[in-house]
Amino acid sequence: MDAVSAPASIEELLDRIMEVSDGLPKRLRQCADYVVANPDRIAVSTVAEMAEAAGVQPSAFMRFCQVLGFSGFSQMQRLFRDSYIPAWPDYSTRLEKLRQSGAGSPSALLAEFVEAGRLSLETLTRTIDPRTLDVAVKALSEASMVHIVGLRRAFSVASYLAYGFEKMNVPTMLHDHVGKLDSHHAIRAGDAVIAITFAPYSAETVALAEAGARAGASVVAITDSLASPLRPVTPLLLTVQEADFGDFRLLSATLSLAVALVVAVGTANRERQNGI
Repeated sequence: MDAVSAPASIEELLDRIMEVSDGLPKRLRQCADYVVANPDRIAVSTVAEMAEAAGVQPSAFMRFCQVLGFSGFSQMQRLFRDSYIPAWPDYSTRLEKLRQSGAGSPSALLAEFVEAGRLSLETLTRTIDPRTLDVAVKALSEASMVHIVGLRRAFSVASYLAYGFEKMNVPTMLHDHVGKLDSHHAIRAGDAVIAITFAPYSAETVALAEAGARAGASVVAITDSLASPLRPVTPLLLTVQEADFGDFRLLSATLSLAVALVVAVGTANRERQNGI
Protein backbone atom coordinates (compact mmCIF):
# COMPACT_ATOMS: atom_id res chain seq x y z
CA MET A 1 0.00 0.00 0.00
CA ASP A 2 1.36 3.45 -0.93
CA ALA A 3 2.30 5.77 1.91
CA VAL A 4 -0.52 8.08 2.94
CA SER A 5 -0.59 11.11 5.21
CA ALA A 6 -2.02 10.72 8.69
CA PRO A 7 -5.66 11.76 9.15
CA ALA A 8 -5.92 15.22 10.68
CA SER A 9 -9.19 14.63 12.54
CA ILE A 10 -11.28 11.84 14.02
CA GLU A 11 -13.76 12.25 11.16
CA GLU A 12 -11.01 11.75 8.57
CA LEU A 13 -9.71 8.74 10.49
CA LEU A 14 -13.08 7.00 10.65
CA ASP A 15 -13.73 7.76 6.98
CA ARG A 16 -10.36 6.25 6.06
CA ILE A 17 -11.06 3.09 8.07
CA MET A 18 -14.32 2.64 6.20
CA GLU A 19 -12.55 3.16 2.87
CA VAL A 20 -9.81 0.57 3.46
CA SER A 21 -11.38 -1.98 5.79
CA ASP A 22 -12.78 -4.28 3.08
CA GLY A 23 -9.29 -4.82 1.63
CA LEU A 24 -7.48 -5.43 4.90
CA PRO A 25 -6.10 -8.82 5.99
CA LYS A 26 -8.10 -10.62 8.68
CA ARG A 27 -6.08 -9.40 11.69
CA LEU A 28 -6.02 -5.79 10.53
CA ARG A 29 -9.75 -5.99 9.81
CA GLN A 30 -10.25 -7.07 13.43
CA CYS A 31 -8.40 -3.93 14.50
CA ALA A 32 -10.58 -1.79 12.22
CA ASP A 33 -13.79 -3.32 13.52
CA TYR A 34 -12.76 -2.79 17.14
CA VAL A 35 -11.70 0.84 16.63
CA VAL A 36 -14.94 1.73 14.82
CA ALA A 37 -17.04 0.08 17.53
CA ASN A 38 -15.02 1.45 20.48
CA PRO A 39 -13.49 4.83 19.57
CA ASP A 40 -13.89 6.00 23.17
CA ARG A 41 -11.29 3.45 24.33
CA ILE A 42 -8.42 4.78 22.21
CA ALA A 43 -7.74 7.85 24.35
CA VAL A 44 -7.34 5.86 27.58
CA SER A 45 -5.83 2.53 26.47
CA THR A 46 -2.33 1.30 25.67
CA VAL A 47 -1.57 -0.39 22.37
CA ALA A 48 -1.32 -3.72 24.23
CA GLU A 49 -4.81 -3.23 25.70
CA MET A 50 -6.27 -2.28 22.32
CA ALA A 51 -4.62 -5.27 20.66
CA GLU A 52 -5.88 -7.68 23.32
CA ALA A 53 -9.43 -6.34 23.04
CA ALA A 54 -9.30 -6.69 19.24
CA GLY A 55 -7.92 -10.24 19.54
CA VAL A 56 -4.61 -9.54 17.78
CA GLN A 57 -0.94 -9.12 18.64
CA PRO A 58 0.33 -5.60 19.44
CA SER A 59 2.49 -5.76 16.31
CA ALA A 60 -0.65 -6.23 14.21
CA PHE A 61 -2.30 -3.24 15.83
CA MET A 62 0.78 -1.12 15.19
CA ARG A 63 0.73 -2.22 11.56
CA PHE A 64 -2.94 -1.21 11.38
CA CYS A 65 -2.04 2.30 12.61
CA GLN A 66 0.67 2.56 9.97
CA VAL A 67 -1.69 1.45 7.19
CA LEU A 68 -3.90 4.39 8.15
CA GLY A 69 -0.95 6.77 7.75
CA PHE A 70 0.22 7.12 11.36
CA SER A 71 3.75 6.55 12.54
CA GLY A 72 2.33 4.42 15.33
CA PHE A 73 -0.37 4.11 17.95
CA SER A 74 0.70 7.20 19.91
CA GLN A 75 0.09 9.50 16.96
CA MET A 76 -3.39 8.08 16.42
CA GLN A 77 -4.16 8.28 20.13
CA ARG A 78 -3.43 12.03 20.20
CA LEU A 79 -6.43 12.68 17.93
CA PHE A 80 -8.75 11.08 20.46
CA ARG A 81 -7.20 12.53 23.60
CA ASP A 82 -7.97 16.05 22.41
CA SER A 83 -11.71 15.29 22.28
CA TYR A 84 -11.91 12.57 24.91
CA ILE A 85 -15.06 12.74 27.09
CA PRO A 86 -14.44 10.87 30.36
CA ALA A 87 -17.10 9.05 32.34
CA TRP A 88 -19.21 11.47 34.35
CA PRO A 89 -19.35 11.15 38.15
CA ASP A 90 -22.47 10.08 40.01
CA TYR A 91 -24.88 12.69 41.33
CA SER A 92 -23.54 12.61 44.90
CA THR A 93 -20.09 13.50 43.59
CA ARG A 94 -21.50 16.26 41.41
CA LEU A 95 -23.38 17.78 44.33
CA GLU A 96 -20.23 17.68 46.45
CA LYS A 97 -18.33 19.47 43.68
CA LEU A 98 -20.99 22.18 43.60
CA ARG A 99 -20.76 22.58 47.38
CA GLN A 100 -16.99 22.91 47.24
CA SER A 101 -17.21 25.51 44.48
CA GLY A 102 -19.33 27.71 46.74
CA ALA A 103 -22.18 27.91 44.26
CA GLY A 104 -24.30 29.53 46.94
CA SER A 105 -27.96 30.44 46.59
CA PRO A 106 -30.50 29.06 44.13
CA SER A 107 -30.35 32.35 42.22
CA ALA A 108 -26.57 32.01 41.91
CA LEU A 109 -27.01 28.46 40.62
CA LEU A 110 -29.53 29.70 38.09
CA ALA A 111 -27.12 32.35 36.85
CA GLU A 112 -24.36 29.77 36.41
CA PHE A 113 -26.61 27.39 34.48
CA VAL A 114 -27.90 30.22 32.29
CA GLU A 115 -24.29 31.12 31.45
CA ALA A 116 -23.49 27.49 30.62
CA GLY A 117 -26.56 27.39 28.39
CA ARG A 118 -25.45 30.54 26.59
CA LEU A 119 -22.03 29.04 25.91
CA SER A 120 -23.66 25.85 24.59
CA LEU A 121 -25.86 27.80 22.18
CA GLU A 122 -22.93 29.84 20.88
CA THR A 123 -20.95 26.66 20.28
CA LEU A 124 -23.88 25.07 18.45
CA THR A 125 -23.97 27.83 15.84
CA ARG A 126 -20.30 27.16 15.05
CA THR A 127 -20.30 23.35 15.04
CA ILE A 128 -23.45 22.35 13.15
CA ASP A 129 -22.70 21.85 9.44
CA PRO A 130 -25.51 23.61 7.50
CA ARG A 131 -25.26 21.12 4.62
CA THR A 132 -25.64 18.13 6.91
CA LEU A 133 -28.59 19.83 8.62
CA ASP A 134 -30.25 20.48 5.24
CA VAL A 135 -29.84 16.85 4.15
CA ALA A 136 -31.14 15.62 7.52
CA VAL A 137 -34.27 17.79 7.24
CA LYS A 138 -34.88 16.56 3.68
CA ALA A 139 -34.57 12.91 4.75
CA LEU A 140 -36.92 13.40 7.69
CA SER A 141 -39.50 15.36 5.70
CA GLU A 142 -39.62 12.71 2.96
CA ALA A 143 -39.88 9.74 5.36
CA SER A 144 -43.05 7.69 5.59
CA MET A 145 -42.55 7.45 9.35
CA VAL A 146 -40.03 9.09 11.69
CA HIS A 147 -38.81 6.76 14.44
CA ILE A 148 -37.23 8.46 17.45
CA VAL A 149 -35.04 6.94 20.15
CA GLY A 150 -33.22 8.64 23.01
CA LEU A 151 -32.84 7.11 26.45
CA ARG A 152 -31.78 8.33 29.88
CA ARG A 153 -30.52 11.94 29.58
CA ALA A 154 -31.58 12.05 25.93
CA PHE A 155 -35.15 10.94 26.66
CA SER A 156 -36.44 14.48 27.18
CA VAL A 157 -35.13 15.46 23.75
CA ALA A 158 -36.67 12.39 22.10
CA SER A 159 -40.01 13.05 23.83
CA TYR A 160 -40.03 16.66 22.66
CA LEU A 161 -39.28 15.64 19.07
CA ALA A 162 -42.14 13.13 19.14
CA TYR A 163 -44.50 15.75 20.58
CA GLY A 164 -43.42 18.44 18.12
CA PHE A 165 -43.63 16.22 15.05
CA GLU A 166 -47.08 15.03 16.10
CA LYS A 167 -48.27 18.65 16.32
CA MET A 168 -46.81 19.21 12.85
CA ASN A 169 -48.71 16.17 11.50
CA VAL A 170 -45.48 14.28 10.85
CA PRO A 171 -46.04 10.51 11.30
CA THR A 172 -43.91 9.62 14.32
CA MET A 173 -43.11 6.66 16.56
CA LEU A 174 -41.26 7.09 19.86
CA HIS A 175 -39.19 4.04 20.86
CA ASP A 176 -39.00 4.36 24.64
CA HIS A 177 -38.07 0.74 25.50
CA VAL A 178 -40.68 0.66 28.27
CA GLY A 179 -40.85 -2.92 29.52
CA LYS A 180 -37.70 -3.54 27.45
CA LEU A 181 -39.89 -3.87 24.38
CA ASP A 182 -37.89 -3.90 21.15
CA SER A 183 -39.85 -2.32 18.31
CA HIS A 184 -37.14 -2.20 15.65
CA HIS A 185 -39.21 -4.47 13.39
CA ALA A 186 -41.58 -1.53 12.88
CA ILE A 187 -38.90 0.30 10.86
CA ARG A 188 -39.33 0.00 7.09
CA ALA A 189 -37.44 1.13 4.02
CA GLY A 190 -38.46 4.71 3.33
CA ASP A 191 -38.71 5.56 7.03
CA ALA A 192 -36.24 7.66 8.99
CA VAL A 193 -34.69 7.21 12.43
CA ILE A 194 -33.53 9.95 14.78
CA ALA A 195 -31.08 8.44 17.28
CA ILE A 196 -29.98 10.61 20.22
CA THR A 197 -27.21 9.57 22.60
CA PHE A 198 -24.37 11.19 24.54
CA ALA A 199 -21.39 9.80 26.43
CA PRO A 200 -21.64 7.32 28.07
CA TYR A 201 -23.49 6.14 24.98
CA SER A 202 -26.68 4.07 25.09
CA ALA A 203 -26.18 0.64 23.52
CA GLU A 204 -29.94 0.36 22.94
CA THR A 205 -30.01 3.61 20.98
CA VAL A 206 -27.06 2.56 18.82
CA ALA A 207 -28.66 -0.84 18.20
CA LEU A 208 -31.90 0.74 16.99
CA ALA A 209 -29.99 3.08 14.69
CA GLU A 210 -28.11 0.11 13.24
CA ALA A 211 -31.39 -1.79 12.78
CA GLY A 212 -32.86 1.21 10.98
CA ALA A 213 -29.90 1.42 8.63
CA ARG A 214 -30.18 -2.31 7.85
CA ALA A 215 -33.89 -1.88 7.11
CA GLY A 216 -33.15 0.83 4.54
CA ALA A 217 -34.24 3.79 6.66
CA SER A 218 -32.39 7.11 6.72
CA VAL A 219 -30.66 7.63 10.07
CA VAL A 220 -30.07 11.05 11.63
CA ALA A 221 -27.82 11.04 14.70
CA ILE A 222 -27.76 13.68 17.43
CA THR A 223 -24.69 13.10 19.57
CA ASP A 224 -21.77 14.85 21.24
CA SER A 225 -18.64 13.71 19.40
CA LEU A 226 -17.31 12.47 16.10
CA ALA A 227 -16.03 9.53 18.15
CA SER A 228 -19.62 8.54 18.93
CA PRO A 229 -20.56 4.93 18.07
CA LEU A 230 -23.25 6.42 15.82
CA ARG A 231 -20.55 7.76 13.49
CA PRO A 232 -20.17 4.48 11.55
CA VAL A 233 -23.97 4.15 11.24
CA THR A 234 -24.76 7.35 9.35
CA PRO A 235 -23.10 10.35 7.67
CA LEU A 236 -25.96 12.52 9.00
CA LEU A 237 -24.26 13.30 12.29
CA LEU A 238 -25.40 16.42 14.15
CA THR A 239 -22.91 16.99 16.97
CA VAL A 240 -23.87 19.09 19.99
CA GLN A 241 -21.37 20.01 22.70
CA GLU A 242 -23.14 21.10 25.88
CA ALA A 243 -21.30 23.22 28.44
CA ASP A 244 -21.59 22.09 32.05
CA PHE A 245 -21.50 23.60 35.50
CA GLY A 246 -20.37 21.49 38.43
CA ASP A 247 -20.44 18.41 36.18
CA PHE A 248 -24.15 18.92 35.51
CA ARG A 249 -24.67 19.04 31.77
CA LEU A 250 -27.42 21.13 30.25
CA LEU A 251 -29.59 20.39 27.22
CA SER A 252 -30.03 23.98 26.05
CA ALA A 253 -28.32 23.53 22.69
CA THR A 254 -29.73 20.06 22.07
CA LEU A 255 -33.31 21.19 22.65
CA SER A 256 -32.75 24.22 20.43
CA LEU A 257 -31.59 21.88 17.68
CA ALA A 258 -34.67 19.71 18.29
CA VAL A 259 -36.99 22.73 17.93
CA ALA A 260 -35.25 23.71 14.68
CA LEU A 261 -35.70 20.18 13.30
CA VAL A 262 -39.40 20.11 14.21
CA VAL A 263 -40.11 23.46 12.57
CA ALA A 264 -37.98 22.82 9.48
CA VAL A 265 -39.40 19.33 8.85
CA GLY A 266 -42.97 20.47 9.53
CA THR A 267 -42.56 23.39 7.12
CA ALA A 268 -41.06 21.16 4.40
CA ASN A 269 -43.93 18.68 4.79
CA ARG A 270 -46.55 21.39 4.52
CA GLU A 271 -44.93 22.93 1.43
CA ARG A 272 -44.76 19.54 -0.29
CA GLN A 273 -48.40 18.81 0.50
CA ASN A 274 -49.39 22.21 -0.92
CA GLY A 275 -47.26 21.67 -4.02
CA ILE A 276 -44.97 24.59 -3.26
